[in-house]
Amino acid sequence: MNDVRPLHFCDVTVAGERWPVFGWAIDAPRGTILVDTGLIDSTPSLDDKWEPVLRPWPELGEVVAVINTHLHFDHCGGNRRFAGTPTYVQRAELAAAVEPGYLVEWVHFDGESYVEVDGDADLFDGVSVLFTPGHSAGHQAVVVDTDDGVVVLGGDVTYSMRELIDGATESIRRIHDLRPQRVYLAHH
Repeated sequence: MNDVRPLHFCDVTVAGERWPVFGWAIDAPRGTILVDTGLIDSTPSLDDKWEPVLRPWPELGEVVAVINTHLHFDHCGGNRRFAGTPTYVQRAELAAAVEPGYLVEWVHFDGESYVEVDGDADLFDGVSVLFTPGHSAGHQAVVVDTDDGVVVLGGDVTYSMRELIDGATESIRRIHDLRPQRVYLAHH
């Protein structure tokens, strides 16, 4: 059965406050499925606005697939490390990934291997995506069946557990409907 490991890739500064940036490794029978890729480097513009602090790259084993919750720089900055690896993203998100809201050179690079998804989809045994637009046009959460029950990797469906519990948006209510055992958020 699948197991989920949180990965603390880096920290960024938001409104003067330091926020962690998490992704997740799904240890699946056929290898590691990586959900979001954090940052592997920075740019002067990102340094000025977000003050990223990179952490040591985690041990992942063989990564057989990447799933991006969305394509903002702090969620896809390491995609380049996995050139040639199937990378699952919503078609709407890939279409929306243009300047100035996205760091296009981190979305499109030599060896990119995007597999476009339209809405909810089963990707692997016990791993699916749930279309949760709002934070971005093509945001998706990842749903993982584990021995402990359903785990949702929520990305930026919301920034806080309080908002998640309150269920204020349709995308958050879709996660509630799954009655998950655990929900992880990218910045909490």
